[in-house]
Amino acid sequence: MNKYLLYPGCSLQRNARSYRDSLVAIQPELAMELEEVDDWNCCGATEYGSVYAVARHALVARNLAHAKAQSNGIPPTVVAPCSACYLNLSKTDHVLRTDKRMASLVNDALQAGGLNYQPGSVGSRHLLDVIYNDVGLEVIRSHVTNPLKGLRVAPYYGCMIVRPDVDDHFSSTEYPLELDELLAALGATVIDFPLKTHCCGGHMTQISPEVAYEMIRRLIAAGDHYRADVMVTLCPMCQLNLDAYQGDMNSHFKTDYHVPVLYFTQLMGLAFGHDPLELGLGKEFVSARDALARIGVELPEEEPVAPKPAVRRKDDPSLPMPTPLDGGAKREEKGS
Repeated sequence: MNKYLLYPGCSLQRNARSYRDSLVAIQPELAMELEEVDDWNCCGATEYGSVYAVARHALVARNLAHAKAQSNGIPPTVVAPCSACYLNLSKTDHVLRTDKRMASLVNDALQAGGLNYQPGSVGSRHLLDVIYNDVGLEVIRSHVTNPLKGLRVAPYYGCMIVRPDVDDHFSSTEYPLELDELLAALGATVIDFPLKTHCCGGHMTQISPEVAYEMIRRLIAAGDHYRADVMVTLCPMCQLNLDAYQGDMNSHFKTDYHVPVLYFTQLMGLAFGHDPLELGLGKEFVSARDALARIGVELPEEEPVAPKPAVRRKDDPSLPMPTPLDGGAKREEKGS
C-alpha cells in the first residue's frame, strides 16, 4: 500500500467534487492510501502572488510545513490533484531552495503561527505523476473490467502541470505522453491532440471574457475537429473553463460545439467497473450522456446544474469578490 499526504485544494471541495469522488472510488484498485493534510489552506492560485511574493510563498509554505509535521511514518510527499495547486506547491519549494533570503522571510512569517519549513523537506507531485509512475500501467490494466473500446478521447493536460516542471516529473514540457498512455491502458482510442498543453485561459473569464472565449474556442474546436467524443483533463480550472463556459463561448461565436470534458479519474473508474453515479458523472454542464452511451454506459437522468459564476461587466471597476455558497449555509467540513 503506497501512502501519501493529500492536498485537496479548494476546488475539490466544491466545483471539482466529481474529481474527488472518482479518486476516492478508485483508491482500492490503485492500492493508494491518501491522508489529507491537516488544517490546509488555499494555495493562493490567483494573480496576487505577482504583487507580494513573500505573502504568496508564505501561504503555500504553511501547507508544506503542516505536511512535514504530519509525515511521521508517511513519506513526506504531498499529492495534489489540481494542477494549479501542484504548480504553486512545487514552485514555492523550488524558490525557497534557491533563494535563501526569501526562505528566511517566509520562515519569519511562518513563525507567527508557530511553524517552520525547511526547503526541500517535502516533495510535491501531481496525482497523474503518482498514478502513472508509482502505481504503473501494468496495475491499471489488470483492473480494467470494462475497456473503453471505441471511445475517442482527447488528452488535455493544460499548461501548468508540465511547465515549468522544476523537478522533471514529466516526459516533456511541450508534448507529454503520460495521460495518453494511461487512457490507452483503459482501452480508449487516444487522439494525437496537438493542443494538449495549450492554456485554457485560467481566470481570464473574470478579467476579459472575450479573450477567454477565444482561448476556450480554440481547444473545443480542435477537440471537435479531431472527432473527440470527450476531452479528458486533470485540472479543475481547465475542466471548469472548458465545461462551464462552453455554452457562453458558443453564444459569443454563434457556434454549436458540444464536447464533454471529464476527469481522467472518472474514465479510470468506468474502466474499472464503477457505477457512474459513484464517479460524479452526469454533473457536468456539457452532458457526456451520448458519448458514454457509445460504450454502453448509461448515465442517470440529468440533474439541474448549479449556476455558473457571473462574468463581470466591462465597466465594473471592483475586484472579483467571493460569494456565499448555498445561500450562506455553513461550509462543508473537509473530507465530508
